[in-house]
Amino acid sequence: MRKSQEPAPSQLDDHFGYWLRFVSNHVSRRFQQLLAAEGTSVAEWVALRVLFEQVETSHADLIQRLGTTKGAASKIVSRLEEGGLAKRRTVGNAQRGQVLSLTRKGKALVPRLATLADQNDAHFFGHLSVTQRKALRDILKTLVTLHQLREVPVT
Repeated sequence: MRKSQEPAPSQLDDHFGYWLRFVSNHVSRRFQQLLAAEGTSVAEWVALRVLFEQVETSHADLIQRLGTTKGAASKIVSRLEEGGLAKRRTVGNAQRGQVLSLTRKGKALVPRLATLADQNDAHFFGHLSVTQRKALRDILKTLVTLHQLREVPVT
């Protein structure tokens, strides 16, 4: 039993983390469903988007950009290869010299998936004004920077 002079614990919905997680779970779940309908996962989408930005990307750069382990990144790349979306090429005589790139099929898929991401954002945040969306994004980016958050949300 609580001592009478102790303050009552804060309510669950008084916490920012509760609301961030609540919204994040719903935004992420809907996006996962949209991607699954295209035969893609969130982790694959992030990798495709990273690879789309450059002609070739090193395996090490992809690992860093995904914020994941070498093994996890290799599995993602293997799935992209199996789907004909990406290819790896060894530079020199060692696996460490691998470079990754999108195939023509992969390059064509990225804009379609980006449209799904845009639609998902519009579904959840489209009712906010441009100023409100920018403020929310800026606040979240500030938190990422302040707390030096590096792990990319891919699950």
